[in-house]
Amino acid sequence: MLAVADLSAPRLLLRPGQVMLPPTAGGGGFTPGQAVLVEDGRFVAVGPAEAVCAAHPDLVPLDLPDHALTPGFIDAHHHLTQAIGKSLAFGEPSEIFRRIWVPMERHLGGEMAGLSAKLAALEALRGGFTTVVDAGTRHEGDLDPIAEAVEAAGLRTVLGLICNDRVGEEPSDPAPILARAERHLSRWPAGGLVHPSLAISIPEVATDAMLGRVAALCLEAGVPFQTHANEHLVAVERSLVAHGLRPIEHLHRAGALNSAALLAHSTLVTPREIALLRDNGAAVTYCPVASQWKGNAVAPAVLMLELGVRLALGTDATRSDAFRLLDAAEASQRLAYGIPQGDFSAGGGWPWMEHATGAAADVLGLGAVTGRIAEGLAADFLLVDLAVPELLPSRDLTWELTRFGNRDQIEAVFVAGRLRLRKGWPVDWDARALMREVAARAEASVAASPILKLHPTSQAHRLARDGKG
Repeated sequence: MLAVADLSAPRLLLRPGQVMLPPTAGGGGFTPGQAVLVEDGRFVAVGPAEAVCAAHPDLVPLDLPDHALTPGFIDAHHHLTQAIGKSLAFGEPSEIFRRIWVPMERHLGGEMAGLSAKLAALEALRGGFTTVVDAGTRHEGDLDPIAEAVEAAGLRTVLGLICNDRVGEEPSDPAPILARAERHLSRWPAGGLVHPSLAISIPEVATDAMLGRVAALCLEAGVPFQTHANEHLVAVERSLVAHGLRPIEHLHRAGALNSAALLAHSTLVTPREIALLRDNGAAVTYCPVASQWKGNAVAPAVLMLELGVRLALGTDATRSDAFRLLDAAEASQRLAYGIPQGDFSAGGGWPWMEHATGAAADVLGLGAVTGRIAEGLAADFLLVDLAVPELLPSRDLTWELTRFGNRDQIEAVFVAGRLRLRKGWPVDWDARALMREVAARAEASVAASPILKLHPTSQAHRLARDGKG
């Protein structure tokens, strides 16, 4: 049994059974016989165990023969301030943001926004995510409580600032919105856990001028420009009525489809739109659980990859469990596209692991910061217990973890070289105290919001079906 003290030394020389190395022409992937040295928050040596240990004779290696050392997973699309209302979404039809999320988030004060974000950060870390991309909150206060919450939890976060200028009948003055956006981009210095991003919630809530300017600011700063696009049938139809163009076509016309663009969902895409994504270097966040729970379609992720569209995986704040996200990503492609076409590979297993780690970091402009087990990068990683019956006998660990991996196998979570969670619980702050506070306060906060929920609870639904409700 690994002790917290063993994993909290300022210099850690780890010798696991398998290390997930970056893909290379010569191989990469899960590799035995490796050692990893963590110091000052970074990987300072990664390589064959004999050579790494010989180069650091002053350190006693921590042998972990039954563990894999993997990069921490990246959730490329989240909504941190929705955590206190996540159980409201079950059974709801599409575009629940209009009836549930927007009303709820707008009525959050700063303190509740921070509590929700810290709860979401706890869930993410427990699920193996060391980096989360927040798509922006409709909470109308500043973002400091959210940033403070994720930093206190120890989660690396790309924090989106919403820059909508067409919420009402008439467009808002763009000057204060853009000034706030520029402050946000310079507010978070390099080297910390918080990284900036700008967002437009959906293309229809911004003028073309704002769409183009925000995307350009993100491109100049090397950060993601986030928006939701082509997620639901009604959104596509609204865009066609308003602009004569589908949403991705509209973004292209507005000059907002560049290599900084990170489009959440993109489930309802035409061949032309896929070509526009590829030719402009835009990226897509594939959110398979969101498609399963409330979507009109599943993004053609395998096709996008084959055609050269950059891809990351996201939860959309549905379920912060990285291994179940991998399983959903593979299974959704198989059900939506593989089975009808007789494609038994449906991607081959490896894309989901890769596009939830290193390839996702590249999409976010963080490839030089995190996402891989490589010298010089931040030591954001997991120790995963392989000594479980589901993985025996082991023949193909990438496939096995994609289909059999489980959150309870995550022995330890490290962010920036620090042990953050051990066996699912933080080692340096009281998660249960947070849970008690959320339990005591969340219901009143949700009840005070003008939420319109259409689907009954599971029990009420059963009684109504049986004619007793």
